[in-house]
Amino acid sequence: MHQRKMGRMPISRTAKSIPVSSRVSRFSYAIRNIVVEAQAVEARGTHVRYMNIGDPVAFGFQTPVHLVEAAERAMRDGHNGYLASAGIASAREAVAADYSARGVPTAADRVLITTGTSEGIELALSALVDEGDEVLVPLPTYPLYTAVIAKIGAHARYYRTDAQRDWQPDVEHLRHQITPRTRVLVVIDPNNPTGAVYTPAVRRALLEIADEHGLTILADEVYGDLGFDGSVPLLGTLDRDAPIISLSSLSKAYLAPGWRTGWLVVGATPRLDDVLVAIKKLADGRLCSPGPMQYAVTAALTGNRSHQISFRKALAERARLTTDSLNAIPGMRCVAPRAAFYAMPMLSLPPGRTDEDYVLALLRETGILCVYGSGFGMPPEAGSFRIVYLADPGELRPIYADIAAFTRHYLQRA
Repeated sequence: MHQRKMGRMPISRTAKSIPVSSRVSRFSYAIRNIVVEAQAVEARGTHVRYMNIGDPVAFGFQTPVHLVEAAERAMRDGHNGYLASAGIASAREAVAADYSARGVPTAADRVLITTGTSEGIELALSALVDEGDEVLVPLPTYPLYTAVIAKIGAHARYYRTDAQRDWQPDVEHLRHQITPRTRVLVVIDPNNPTGAVYTPAVRRALLEIADEHGLTILADEVYGDLGFDGSVPLLGTLDRDAPIISLSSLSKAYLAPGWRTGWLVVGATPRLDDVLVAIKKLADGRLCSPGPMQYAVTAALTGNRSHQISFRKALAERARLTTDSLNAIPGMRCVAPRAAFYAMPMLSLPPGRTDEDYVLALLRETGILCVYGSGFGMPPEAGSFRIVYLADPGELRPIYADIAAFTRHYLQRA
């Protein structure tokens, strides 16, 4: 009887909240965060037109059939278990052969298959950077870089890219950002969020600076096959001995973002041998990237790529429409993108207003969802915001007309 009563006694609880790690407060990702406000707008009955995430599949572009068949065949053949943490041999060999054919001789044992480019970024930075170290990132930047840098306790130092020069990096400003704690130079080319493609002269300057200061270059080349004038050469073609870690994936140029299948290629220089060992050690801790999709890497890199020709043509058409439409809006300027599917227009804001004020007002009044430039590190008063122009031109035209009408009223109300 006594035991039964004891078993029914209520457990004493405290009302105190469970604390969370301090690193969470340092982590921010505006591209996803703003969706919360979009959902609130939708709940009030407004149709939201999403222009915040670069997912080609969401806008009707289809993953090539031979990639789907390769992944499906792998599942049916029973390749559904854990794989080698660095990735299957055939995928690594295909990546190495592709880089070699593009002018960067690469061995398969210097390739890792990753869970998208995002995991590659985190693995590389975690292997290279200690707490308190610094990483050079372009301004504007892709916010995953700054989020990961903050999470691992390092510091981001921004180097400017210049909208007056087609968003090319300001090389002299970059030089002045380097300190004794600087370890990594992030290069996003072709660029997200601006759509810029860097000139050969600028690319050589970035390589020279990295060599001069002993920096590792983290080369985000995921949009390399989406240059409107054709594929953009790998950065390593300019210096095969440069300490470059290159990142790419199936997500964008192969239209399979949800598969989360990417690769990380560690340059051939012996200076990166210890880094390669460290990255592989970190990769062991997460077992492996998704299995069946790895079997599509070979199909992608050795198979038919004709979809890229039509995809680039469609993107170039949308880029022209975007640039012409936005530059016709009084007070707004948009540099013409040269690759990918992003543009970063800038609006001359009234005093006291921020880019977030403008973007949130645009969303609430028109249902058009973009991302404010300060989410990419830009000054809030610069009035910048990123547009994803993957929608069909027939949908983009009324969107840009609505942006123009809203902007005129927004500036008149100020």
